[in-house]
Amino acid sequence: MSRSKLAAEKTDKMRLYLDAHMTKSFTHIAERNQRRKELEEEMEKMKLDPAVRKQMIKNLEKEEKNFAKRRRQRLRVNDFEKIKVIGRGAFGEVRVCRKKDTNDIYAMKVMKKTEMVKKNQVAHIRAERDVLALADNPWVVKLDFSFQDEVNLYLVMEFLQGGDLMTVLMDKDILSEEATRFYVAEIALAIISVHKLNYVHRDLKPDNILLDKSGHIKLSDFGLCKAFEEPQTVPYLEQYKKVASDSKDSKEVKGGQEKDMKSQQKKWKERTRQLAYSTVGTPDYIAPEVFAQTGYGQECDWWSLGVIMYECLVGYPPFYAEDPMSTCRKIVNWKKTLIFPPEANLSEPAKDLINKLICDSSNRISFDQMRKHKFFEPIDWDNLPRSKPPIIPEVTGPTDTRHFDEFPDEEENQGEKEDPGELPQHHQPGQEALPFDGFTFRRPEDRPKVGLNLFQNQG
Repeated sequence: MSRSKLAAEKTDKMRLYLDAHMTKSFTHIAERNQRRKELEEEMEKMKLDPAVRKQMIKNLEKEEKNFAKRRRQRLRVNDFEKIKVIGRGAFGEVRVCRKKDTNDIYAMKVMKKTEMVKKNQVAHIRAERDVLALADNPWVVKLDFSFQDEVNLYLVMEFLQGGDLMTVLMDKDILSEEATRFYVAEIALAIISVHKLNYVHRDLKPDNILLDKSGHIKLSDFGLCKAFEEPQTVPYLEQYKKVASDSKDSKEVKGGQEKDMKSQQKKWKERTRQLAYSTVGTPDYIAPEVFAQTGYGQECDWWSLGVIMYECLVGYPPFYAEDPMSTCRKIVNWKKTLIFPPEANLSEPAKDLINKLICDSSNRISFDQMRKHKFFEPIDWDNLPRSKPPIIPEVTGPTDTRHFDEFPDEEENQGEKEDPGELPQHHQPGQEALPFDGFTFRRPEDRPKVGLNLFQNQG
């Protein structure tokens, strides 16, 4: 690369950084002014005494000053005490940790910057951070903080102690239709909450569906999540696209399962955790249109829901095969390969719903249609978050990790203590790598609250 072109790239990156920095600064000023305006309007309606008004304005200014100070404080990995690793993969690990100043328990996702850049994952991790920050509902894992050092990126999220749906399936083999109905309904509500943010998840599978200590579900792992205005490539999907294209209408693909249901369940359980934390990725839950070059929309997540529903009732995904490439071939030829084992004894409403989810994207059932489907007749959609889950995880304390896989205890990667290795060309020691600028995040609950508490808490 020529010196002039490199200089131009650095200039562009610095301009983007400054634009983002100034935009954030002006946003904070606008929010601060809005809070002041709201307080003045509230005090005017209440016709408060001038002395009281003066005190409340003074207290708000004090809270704004403290908030600005907190916002400028940079979190470090040393602000958290590591308790246990509950996940590990090529890009880093997930650990349960305790925030030292508050003793609050979190799940911290640690990712190596060099691996993110090398594997072209910058856009994906940014999308994950963005959707977790945007989501403010009971169906998505809550992101409390994100920060970085010279080596790693950190996402600090709520710790859900119930494990994931895959752990439940591995323990139970199959679920009853009643239990499946509950989980599928809650997953559907989680999916639609993501779609309302104008995102598509693209990687829905039991491993990414977490259970809280009461047994309700939340979506996690938005590493492949995609905003519709942002085209992205997914490395492990790219390797399957040619296989899918070559397999379309192939006469070599066999219909149905080659072995009995129990044998398939056993093989699936043996293989599933091997891929859970790998970069290879499994195509078992991915809609056929995602493999194609013709584009796809949010309806691809409903296909994944149909596959998860099938697995809950049968014990393995409908297109399971000995290797991922064979699975890919089965998916694109789903009309030949989707069958319901007689020994599974699925009800007609269950099979009908699966058939309306695992089908051509143009015919796939919508969320509104799904709510009215006969399979969900017993479901009270409006009160589902307050209903009793079919399985309540056994949890003894805030740091109980029994529902997660065991990982060997390895030396912890403390970013500021280790050699950062080969960093991007624009990275200089003591600076944050520019591709990750704007990664810092704090929950808006830290912002000053407008109301009578400003007077009541003046002391």
